[in-house]
Amino acid sequence: MRDFLQSNSDALLPLRDVVFNTLRQEILTGELKPGERLMEIHLANKLGVSRTPIREAIHMLELEGLVTMIPRRGAEVAQITEKSMNDVLEVRRALDALCAELACKRITEEELVRLGQACDSFEKAVATGDVNEIAKADVALHDIIVQATGNRRLISLVNNLSEQMYRYRYEYIKDTNQHETLIAEHRIIYASICNKDVVTAAEAARTHIDNQKNAIIRRIRLDVTNTKK
Repeated sequence: MRDFLQSNSDALLPLRDVVFNTLRQEILTGELKPGERLMEIHLANKLGVSRTPIREAIHMLELEGLVTMIPRRGAEVAQITEKSMNDVLEVRRALDALCAELACKRITEEELVRLGQACDSFEKAVATGDVNEIAKADVALHDIIVQATGNRRLISLVNNLSEQMYRYRYEYIKDTNQHETLIAEHRIIYASICNKDVVTAAEAARTHIDNQKNAIIRRIRLDVTNTKK
């Protein structure tokens, strides 16, 4: 347990939250795969903790929709389905378009500079091929746009949804064929905000989400086809 806590950046949090953050990260990044069972004893031994924080963390993950409780099987990592993805992306699509519109009207010069730098940072991350770094750079870029709206309620809504969105974004980013498209879309969104072009910015934000959805649907259907073989 000591090694686990010392290696974890959330060491000052309650043990339940440390376990939750660890398992959540493994689910989001795909280390724990969809459909994989979460055995309390196995996880407790792996992390060097008792079963109580494991049980509490699994319950928290269930509330986030990342874990599903199956009768007579227990907890397992929630599947990535078209329905679950559409539920999340439909809402995020509308919110991102609104964020882009408001950012066109309200973004400060300082935020605009940081947004341009974030585009550059994203491209540098893509060049490394490190999926974790690319995902972080992508989140950082979009966070600037969200914060630029100056709307606390909207920021809260997007932040709450971002946790679920991250899983789908990560799946999308793993597809190296989409990297150039991502770079181009970011540049269009940035240019539109610079020009205060509300219509183009909103449409670019919607297209950004639509392309993610279509790419992930292809992956889901391919996985289903491979499973049936």
